[in-house]
Amino acid sequence: LRLMARPAKGPARTPARDRVPIAGARAMRAQARATAAADIRQLGDHAPRHIAHATSDALAFATVDPPTSLIVGDCRDILPRLPERGSVDLVFADPPFNRAVKYDRWNDDLSREAYERFTFDWMDACLEALSRRGSMWVNAPDEIAAEVVLHGKRRGLHLMNWCIWHFRFGQHRRACVIPSKRHALYFARDPIRRIWNPDPILEPSDRSTVYEDKRTRSKTGRSALRVPLDVWYGPFWGRIHGKSRERRVNHRNQLPEAYLERIILASSDPGSLVLDPFCGSGTTSTGARAYGRPSISIEISRSTARHAWERISETGMVDMGRALGRIRSRKP
Repeated sequence: LRLMARPAKGPARTPARDRVPIAGARAMRAQARATAAADIRQLGDHAPRHIAHATSDALAFATVDPPTSLIVGDCRDILPRLPERGSVDLVFADPPFNRAVKYDRWNDDLSREAYERFTFDWMDACLEALSRRGSMWVNAPDEIAAEVVLHGKRRGLHLMNWCIWHFRFGQHRRACVIPSKRHALYFARDPIRRIWNPDPILEPSDRSTVYEDKRTRSKTGRSALRVPLDVWYGPFWGRIHGKSRERRVNHRNQLPEAYLERIILASSDPGSLVLDPFCGSGTTSTGARAYGRPSISIEISRSTARHAWERISETGMVDMGRALGRIRSRKP
């Protein structure tokens, strides 16, 4: 059963000025081939692969304008049978971190070997869903980031950026320094053909706003703009806490809208199909819908999915454009 129509085709390719230089792209491709051909082993390789189960009775929520769906089930079972496989232009994944959180219908306290195997299985399924121009972003904690990068490389993906999402609201501890970051890992199937739109996410340059370098200002006095750095922080980028406007009840570990807004605008075109294998509070599909991107989200918990769908289909983004300096308000 096809849950949504195929998305409209975007531009043929990214403008030349925004692409990786040919020589650099060739070197990246050669490195990817060599890594994929190497016999690199990780701990999770010793665990058995997940065998996908039939999901013909999976509960699904769906709406149109743009086509948006949320499927209830294990993404490792759903993705291999997804009719849209091969046409997804952007995957964003924020998987469980295996920190013994009491989720509904998920064991978040796996052995290290089993957790790595789980990671490899969902990554492989997402890779099969990607189009030739597709990209995959993964939000990962310290303890699995390196394994995610290595597995992506040995599957032939190109690591375009290893970004850091930095927040100031870390959990207090005395045994070590307080963690205040997540890794935003940006992979592309092809460094040249990938969808990449830097203009919608440009931000004021520090050279202009902090150091007041007059050479960076336009004739109208406006600050010069640049592509964001690979460390992401600032207003609207903090962890979502109880008093946040974006806060959704009945959800854990909610990501800020600014995080997904930047990724969706940069790594997809209007009409591009966006996929989130771990829906959670629904931030990905909420952002995709606000910006005219069809999307498919998958969530293992029925109760979590119902709350997320309310946000996706009714509430919408509450801080759309604020992190970009363009304040807007839109409901689906």
